[in-house]
Amino acid sequence: MDGHVDIQPAENEAAPETPEPPQRMTRQQILTLISIASVNFSSMICYSILGPFFPNEAVKKGASQTVIGLIFGCYAVCNLIGSLIMGKYIVQIGAKFMLVMGIFVSSICTILFGILNRVPAGPAFISLCFIVRSIDAVGFAAAMTSSFAMTAKIFPNNVATVLGSLEIFTGLGLIMGPPLGGWFYQAFGYEVPFLILGCLLMLMVPFNIYVLPSIEATSSKDSFLRLLAKPKVVLICYVIFTLSAGLGFLDATLSLFAIDTFKLSPGSVGLIMLGLSLPYCLASPVLGFIADKYPATRGWFMVIGGTTTAIGFCLLGPVPFLHIPNQLWLMVLMLAVIGFSLGMTAIPTFPVIITCAFDTGYEDGLSTLGMVSGMFGAFWSLGMFYGPTVGGLITQHLNFEWAAAVQGSLAFLGAFSLAVCYLVQRTPQERVRKDSEKVDESSPLLGE
Repeated sequence: MDGHVDIQPAENEAAPETPEPPQRMTRQQILTLISIASVNFSSMICYSILGPFFPNEAVKKGASQTVIGLIFGCYAVCNLIGSLIMGKYIVQIGAKFMLVMGIFVSSICTILFGILNRVPAGPAFISLCFIVRSIDAVGFAAAMTSSFAMTAKIFPNNVATVLGSLEIFTGLGLIMGPPLGGWFYQAFGYEVPFLILGCLLMLMVPFNIYVLPSIEATSSKDSFLRLLAKPKVVLICYVIFTLSAGLGFLDATLSLFAIDTFKLSPGSVGLIMLGLSLPYCLASPVLGFIADKYPATRGWFMVIGGTTTAIGFCLLGPVPFLHIPNQLWLMVLMLAVIGFSLGMTAIPTFPVIITCAFDTGYEDGLSTLGMVSGMFGAFWSLGMFYGPTVGGLITQHLNFEWAAAVQGSLAFLGAFSLAVCYLVQRTPQERVRKDSEKVDESSPLLGE
């Protein structure tokens, strides 16, 4: 009898109901995974090379710690604006075209950024840094917005698992970027890291034109505002903000702090940054699988992850009132703790917002997924602006230890607020059932 129940839907709509076996992935799914993995890797490696040496180079060119923070922060502001626009018009522009053009723009800007050392020090250098980084941010926003939306559309039943697996390549880019950037900078100077990695990103353009599948979709009139009326979505967006604020803060300030405090070279700083990205890279696939297998864990992953992140930032300096001396081993350990906890917090956020969107009555299609992806990117970018700019100001006027403690307090506030939100909800069984129903309703996308 059970056999008939399984076979009967198989002729009509069984494909969407059996997402588990990985060997049954369609050609479209495989090509999308390859394409987006290459985008994540190449984009992240180009983004992360700045950390070990650019702040020190910018100081030589007359930039203050605050200006360096603003250079990192302007990237985030333009990324925020670009994410909202791209998310709104992803159907009209086309997901594949948006991704490919985003990679192309980022590759050109990476190469241009590599020749800025030939510009005279002072206002000219600083102004061009702002211009090139701003254009680069728009290209990055286009690539990442479309990649998130396409992933959610093609893998509706396994969003957290697939995103967690793709974060391996994001993590690899973040892992390889700082040490490679620091080593190339020490061995060949300022230009070589950007020229090599810009050309690598350029090679991704024809590759993705060839392998990336085209996805047809219809536009929707839904807006961000109706979704942001839900308190749970607002809290998750705040959590996304705290995650990126912490990473942006570390990008702009950690290298100078490590060089001044422990007398490290830029290459050594790049190796220290492995402590942040390696745990994130290794833990994300496992955390994504658990979040998909047991949807009830998603909220508490974010709560526990946020709390752990707060502790990590407070001990990173460490915060002065603890009277713990600066120690290199403690800083590396706390970076590892922060890397793991960031993965625990970040992986569930995207599928939970998608579930909230479907609960609110949004259409199940690329338009909604693009909007959610754009909103995710916007709040991530907002944090990437806040982290370097405010963190840079606090570091300049106080010190790194207090600035890190402020970042930790933001993470704790998000974790505490989410914990309250989940505790006042109805029974966990009802929430798990609602999550499962919405995932099942979205499964026909696999056949599109």
